[in-house]
Amino acid sequence: MATETKASKPPVPAAPDAWLDEYFNHLATFLSQPSLQSYSRALLGFWHWYEKERKEAPDWRNLQRHDFRAYLHSPDLRKKSHATIRLQFAALRSFYRFLVDRGRLESSPVKGVKIPQLPKRLVKYFSTPEIETLMAAPSKPLPKNARAFETLFCSRDIAMFETMYSCGLRISELCGLRAKDVGVERRLVFVRGKGKRQREIPIGEPALDAILHYWRLLPRRPAGDTPVFLARRKRDVSVSPRVFQQRLQKWIKKAGMEEGLTPHKLRHSYATHLVDCDADLRSVQELLGHAHLATTEIYTHVATGRLMQVYKRAHPRA
Repeated sequence: MATETKASKPPVPAAPDAWLDEYFNHLATFLSQPSLQSYSRALLGFWHWYEKERKEAPDWRNLQRHDFRAYLHSPDLRKKSHATIRLQFAALRSFYRFLVDRGRLESSPVKGVKIPQLPKRLVKYFSTPEIETLMAAPSKPLPKNARAFETLFCSRDIAMFETMYSCGLRISELCGLRAKDVGVERRLVFVRGKGKRQREIPIGEPALDAILHYWRLLPRRPAGDTPVFLARRKRDVSVSPRVFQQRLQKWIKKAGMEEGLTPHKLRHSYATHLVDCDADLRSVQELLGHAHLATTEIYTHVATGRLMQVYKRAHPRA
């Protein structure tokens, strides 16, 4: 019987002092390698800036709020993007929470340092005709010499696209679906989201039909904890987010659509189309699994745009 192996601990970045070394080792117990690298890079960025500016290594126990404000307004940081600046301070806050929790310090000097707000950006989404074009791309006839697995993977891709758009899933949620999560009779999908939040989402008939058609092409129908979307025909391993992204790019290119679009655009399309058809934001928030309504409010730009069109078309003084 196969046994589940524990994920290996990612290599710990080199640290210039004992407190950072202890914190990096702590992060390595639960963060992925990319996340660990991001946090360590952010903290080392501050460490090297301080050493260059003050001609000495930072003494974490004696730093004050003005030190971090100076860093925030430094030329080194001003040339960074808003997202990078917020990551820098998220790492610093997390590090100081760790020190406070361990009893090294009584309070965090980073607390109260206000970060510039990210400019609001309009989300990119597929129009309804673009959705139709994308969904149709993998269903086009394959060459006569195409192998059976190519037909299977095309069917799987259609099912994944349909499910992501029908349910508004994050890519991690889509790839993490198990057969037991798909309620065929109830037409609901059980989703494990961020922060261990769970939700049930309606799934449309086209998506459900696409899943069932894909399953009929497999040697055996997935059940229980078997992934809904398999990376291989005869192995119970789920499609990885990276592979799904590559498949999406392939079909976007074949459909002659704008290249470089991410899978998250299907989630944006789901939410945007709901709001555009007068779904209330509170319901959309629950469907998306957002912790805060403010996160969902980015989709109101579509409704506002549609109202402006109605106004210009209908008002005599528009």
